[in-house]
Amino acid sequence: MAHSIEERRGLRIKPTCVECKEPFSPMRRKAGYTLCLPCGEDAARAERKGWCVVQEYGKGPYQFITRESAPRTLRETNQKQIRSE
Repeated sequence: MAHSIEERRGLRIKPTCVECKEPFSPMRRKAGYTLCLPCGEDAARAERKGWCVVQEYGKGPYQFITRESAPRTLRETNQKQIRSE
């Protein structure tokens, strides 16, 4: 495997963020992240906007719903609607 000149001299090249192309910590890359901390936070906030937790009925357990399952789940949680399906 060919190594770059910087790697042969013992210098480590920092990984770059796939969004903003800025370098970030090699430890973060080792943990499996491809985004820097600010871009990762923005991506996580956008993802969390699509989450919702509801109770299917009065004293039931909480359910995690996503954008894909929301129409069906929320229709089923309406206590005043007859469930014929």
